[in-house]
Amino acid sequence: MNKIRETNNTPGAMRKREMSRPWILAGACLLMQVAAVSGQAVDNPYEQETSPTRITRIDKLVQAELELAGIEKALPCSDDVLVRRAFLDVTGTLPPQEAYWKYMRAKPAVRRVALIDGLLETEAYVGYWALKWSDLLRIKAEFPINLWPNGVQAYYHWIRASIAKNKRYDQFARELLTSSGSNFRVPPVNFYRAIEGQEPEAIAAAVSLNLMGVRWNSWSEQQQADLAHIFSRVAYKGSAEWKEEIVHLDPEQYSPMELTFPDGSKGRIKAGEDPRVAFADWLIRPGNPWFAKSMVNRIWFWLMGRGLIHEPDDIRDGNPCVNPALLSYLEREFVQSGYDMKHMFRLILGSQTYQQSAIPRSDHPDAGKLFAHYIVRRLDAEVLFDAFRVLGGQGELYQSPAPEPFTFFPEYKRTVDLSDGSITSQFLEKFGRPGRDTGTEMERDNSFSVDQSMYLLNSSEVQTRIQNSFRLKQIIRSAKRDNDKAIEAVYRMVLTRPPTRQEVTIALAYPGIRNGQPSAYEDLVWALINTKEFLYRH
Repeated sequence: MNKIRETNNTPGAMRKREMSRPWILAGACLLMQVAAVSGQAVDNPYEQETSPTRITRIDKLVQAELELAGIEKALPCSDDVLVRRAFLDVTGTLPPQEAYWKYMRAKPAVRRVALIDGLLETEAYVGYWALKWSDLLRIKAEFPINLWPNGVQAYYHWIRASIAKNKRYDQFARELLTSSGSNFRVPPVNFYRAIEGQEPEAIAAAVSLNLMGVRWNSWSEQQQADLAHIFSRVAYKGSAEWKEEIVHLDPEQYSPMELTFPDGSKGRIKAGEDPRVAFADWLIRPGNPWFAKSMVNRIWFWLMGRGLIHEPDDIRDGNPCVNPALLSYLEREFVQSGYDMKHMFRLILGSQTYQQSAIPRSDHPDAGKLFAHYIVRRLDAEVLFDAFRVLGGQGELYQSPAPEPFTFFPEYKRTVDLSDGSITSQFLEKFGRPGRDTGTEMERDNSFSVDQSMYLLNSSEVQTRIQNSFRLKQIIRSAKRDNDKAIEAVYRMVLTRPPTRQEVTIALAYPGIRNGQPSAYEDLVWALINTKEFLYRH
């Protein structure tokens, strides 16, 4: 599994580390040894020959496209891989060991379904998907969005509550579109506040992007003018409370209004009626060309790493879908389920397509685009930091840069649960956390850079976390100089799988581990967190 097991070392980086930290030279040698045998182990912890999951409609539609292209799909992923993948994709966390062993004790025929159902009921699921929506809806207290902390908290907790009760997506969208009042007291009003600009064109562009998956410049000039006209009566005013803003309809624009929707259909409202309500009625009706399609395409992107229409917020005629039959099926399922988000998660997560290995069996250039294997991608910045926090037992104390009012985020809380995009850190910025200025999916940068690699290789903060890890200390104490047991526990802690026989042999050949030295196990942990297997979801 070379693509996953590849390390982040370069010769220059290694020389720099050797010169700056003599203590890590032995660990670096171990890391290079681990990398050198990638894919050559006798046993394979990543795949299995058969899947316990039944073939679904999704799988048949994916397979039809693969057969047309002459592409062989990947093998099913192993249970070890699936547990880690599902935890990361659904909750943004590494799986706790107790959850892993609970899964392994369950009957093979039902445990994958039980795992997915259980994860969708956790508080961690709520927090991770609140993070996703906070990115899209631009939840940020400071410039250029300027929601201010009171608005941030009201909006964020409304989103969390909506996810927690699995609010129908059509109701969620309607509340965003039609709410009026104080942005401190009517949380969804912040949809209109969290836009860079208050002119009708800016509002229409945000509605188009977030709820239709269409970028503003994709519309014709006439469609732009018609859509902006629908939101031309939205007005803003201040109040006696500092930083509060009231979103309302302009009382001076009271006359009847003719509306033209993006598909060319017409509407008319009476004097005093809200054109936003008419737009919401048009948008969320079954059969709308954009609403359900854009959401299921976005969910597919979130779970599979690539949209059926990609990028997921760039739906237009010149950007075709790679599997129209599959997208149509998902759209119908979403509407028939009553716009049930969890239903769509279960549908995709429970497919063999999602549960296949990340190791391709075809070198066809369209293998990834047509979902012949799971797409490997780097962990989100917040998820990666929380992984280090879990391994090292030390969080981060976040606080707002400006006390308006002062915002405090205790270090025991997950970084994934950080609500305000203005509150950040060097780590989060280095690893591509979005600024929440545009509301596009690709504002989050999950590419891997030389700068990130050098940080992981050379950071004293990373090394301190490893040295102070109570989990690692507990492993060493519990092993009682049983090196095989300790090595296996380290692998399970970092990679959520047991080591291969060859990995055990390499580790036992390392003098420090042979002698049971704690520093040697610190080197092993350092070696493992510098592999793509740790840094990437696979």
